[in-house]
Amino acid sequence: MTLWAAGLVAFALAFGMGPVIIPQLTRLKLGQMVREAGPQSHLKKQGTPTMGGILFLLPLPVVVAIFDRQSLEAWALVFLIWGFGLVGFADDFLKVALKRPLGLRAREKLLLQIILAVVFTWVVGQVLHLDQNYVLPFGLGTVSLQWWFGPLSVLAILGSGNAVNITDGLDGLAAGATAIAMLFFTFWGVAFHHNTVSLVGLAMAAGLLGFLRYNVHPARVFMGDTGSLALGAALAGLAIVSQTTLLLPLIGILFVVETLSVIIQVISFKLTGKRVFRMSPIHHHFELGGWPEERVVSVFWVFSILGALLAWW
Repeated sequence: MTLWAAGLVAFALAFGMGPVIIPQLTRLKLGQMVREAGPQSHLKKQGTPTMGGILFLLPLPVVVAIFDRQSLEAWALVFLIWGFGLVGFADDFLKVALKRPLGLRAREKLLLQIILAVVFTWVVGQVLHLDQNYVLPFGLGTVSLQWWFGPLSVLAILGSGNAVNITDGLDGLAAGATAIAMLFFTFWGVAFHHNTVSLVGLAMAAGLLGFLRYNVHPARVFMGDTGSLALGAALAGLAIVSQTTLLLPLIGILFVVETLSVIIQVISFKLTGKRVFRMSPIHHHFELGGWPEERVVSVFWVFSILGALLAWW
């Protein structure tokens, strides 16, 4: 009952804050800039308010404070998620408010992310003494990470944060896919009696469902780097504390494919001068192939569900 009450609180806050926050973002002229090199259908999205990730980030500490305030593990997750969210917020603010197109410099952003990832990993590993026996995919048992725990955890956080950021290019795509992954962690936490994982997972999933009311096509607000970096950190953080880091490529399979499509495109063009995809990330490839945006998103959501089911299996 407590778990579902937490989900209801998160959903109600995210959904209820939309009519308050979105007009304020519009009034402050915090609108998304759209690249002219992207799909032409996206040009009409120019000026749509961004930084909307605060809609699903604000409920998280409220839910933890009400339902799990004694858990250092829960607050460590809040620290990581909000830390990445604030890095994204700074990046968004520089882009849309100060008109600095590239936002934070790449090295600045990476340094801040590394600091946050290292602090979180140290807390869960050295302060909370997290069990370092991690689940292998496809029922192959567990493996002790030992000294690999630290580097793998930091790498997972950095990679996940930026993979969700790459994926966030269509209305509702990243939010829906991440909500699916968060529901995986919710059920995993329930099945293995890990209350913090189930609570934080459901709080994030419910907050995202509330946010999706305003983010599905045609989107009234974008999550921005504020949301996408935070969501990636949330995925990795929950995977680390639930000992499922090695399942993360399946849990977040869409984000892996999207990121790989960018890497493949860059390598192919540098080596051969030819592109493998019409445009990367791969969701743009399907758009330019004539798929409506809503179809790309719905098919990719189904793909995300299949990945989560494979991870559970």
